[in-house]
Amino acid sequence: GIELAVMVDVANSMLAQDVSPNRLEQAKLLLSTLTDRMQNDQISLGVFAGEAYPLLPLTSDYDAAETYINSLSPEMVTLQGTNLPAAISLAEKSFSGQEEVGKAILIITDGETHVEGAEEAAKEAAKQGMKLFVIGVGTTSGAPIPTAQGNLLDENGREVHTALNEQMCRQLAQAGKGQYIHVDNTSDAERELNNDLTKLQKGDMTSVIYSAYDEQFQAVGILIILLLIIEVCIMEVKNPLLRNIKFFKRDS
Repeated sequence: GIELAVMVDVANSMLAQDVSPNRLEQAKLLLSTLTDRMQNDQISLGVFAGEAYPLLPLTSDYDAAETYINSLSPEMVTLQGTNLPAAISLAEKSFSGQEEVGKAILIITDGETHVEGAEEAAKEAAKQGMKLFVIGVGTTSGAPIPTAQGNLLDENGREVHTALNEQMCRQLAQAGKGQYIHVDNTSDAERELNNDLTKLQKGDMTSVIYSAYDEQFQAVGILIILLLIIEVCIMEVKNPLLRNIKFFKRDS
């Protein structure tokens, strides 16, 4: 299996509907499909916007991962933005210490209003043997950001328009020696990502396995009885007083 650290952008811009039904729901769909296809792999999950937060430590419990994936929401963060360096740094800390296991960081984002230092963080992760895959969600033409009060407005009362920063996403993946994949309304991204992940080096991962133990008390009990019989026979030979006592009655 491999170890996969997933960081999902949950900034308000991920609610844009330039892909159906919106960017964040497309990200959830991709991750759900990915976990459904996992076998012997381990996955961790975190979210980021202006800061990065862990949600699920490295696990092979895909049902638990599915639960957290379905719960992803912009309400999980308070600070807006796209802090990619923080996301990559947190993902690096999610892996185990096993060296023979392929390790990959998966960043799902629209790449908008990102802070500086992302490429440097990606290069550092690559030096440690981690491949960085960037999933770009949305379109370069963009869309407004819906809210409960209507489309989001800036401080001047103008409608905020968000677009996928595809160039930045490509550069980030290149710095991390990984791959950039664009998510649209088709399943092409899912197939491409799955193919890329299967190419990673795979190794035996430590996991807790509960085994059904065979009960062996019958054999031990029989052995004890045989030893008792042998001991009685030896005592009968050594002690003449015991010869008249019949411990075992013979049939005539």
